[in-house]
Amino acid sequence: MNKILDTDSFVTLLGTKGGPAIRTGSTNPTSSLLVLNGRKIVIDCGLGVTRGLVDQGMALKDLSLIFITHMHSDHYLELGPLIHTAWTAGLATPVTVHAPREIEEYWKQFLLSMKADIDLRMEDEGRPDLSALVMFQTLNEGEVLRLDDLTVTATRNEHPPLVDTFALRIAGSGSDVVFSGDTAYLPRLADFAEGADLLIHEAMLPDALDALFKRVSNGDDRLKTHLLRSHTMASDAGKIATQARVGALALHHLIPSDDPDFTEEDWIAALSGHWDGPLHIGKDGMRIPLTRAR
Repeated sequence: MNKILDTDSFVTLLGTKGGPAIRTGSTNPTSSLLVLNGRKIVIDCGLGVTRGLVDQGMALKDLSLIFITHMHSDHYLELGPLIHTAWTAGLATPVTVHAPREIEEYWKQFLLSMKADIDLRMEDEGRPDLSALVMFQTLNEGEVLRLDDLTVTATRNEHPPLVDTFALRIAGSGSDVVFSGDTAYLPRLADFAEGADLLIHEAMLPDALDALFKRVSNGDDRLKTHLLRSHTMASDAGKIATQARVGALALHHLIPSDDPDFTEEDWIAALSGHWDGPLHIGKDGMRIPLTRAR
């Protein structure tokens, strides 16, 4: 994979699986890389994010800006290992993490769990103080970041039982991308995403859910209740994209993403009559170029 150039603008869906479990043949949990004229932004840090970034040609020492949309493990489990690995790969500049406030306790406990290794590497290898490199900003609604030509705004979505759970709109370098985050069907997201170049929206495939519930052997009916009240059917994601008049739609955080009985054709069929524009059915490592041409 080539190095990311200063002029590159794209989104890569690093991990496209909804939920934290991985099985033989499955995709990785949720993470994405947004690049705007070479500026690298990581959105969510599910298991596999570190390898995914390297496979896209990103030098981990260039890590600088991370957003965590909410506190479910398939979105933040690998945040600590990502930053630690970047540190061992040469990270010496600050990393800012925008996330719900609970992430700071996670980071505190991660540092504690790795204290022996971190202290040893600082003393034995001359590494900088890892804890001093990472800064946190509590994610809230409204404009959360303005930096040069980059603007990030957030809105709460609906992903019960969590409250601090967000969709993001990231604009800069002539591109405008919206990440739905994990959310139930939320018609007002069409207003939030109005006119965006690309909407990256989570999606469930209704015909595949019964098989999924049978495959999970250590849960009960509460899992089904959670999924149905907290996530969006693919057809409804299509409705949001149509109402928002976005340039393209990418389905992400797929539930399920790893059932061989259901293919891309099933996802396309689920969107029939709801979205007829450019469409990307998420696959791990899928790179979507960003253009204004519509």
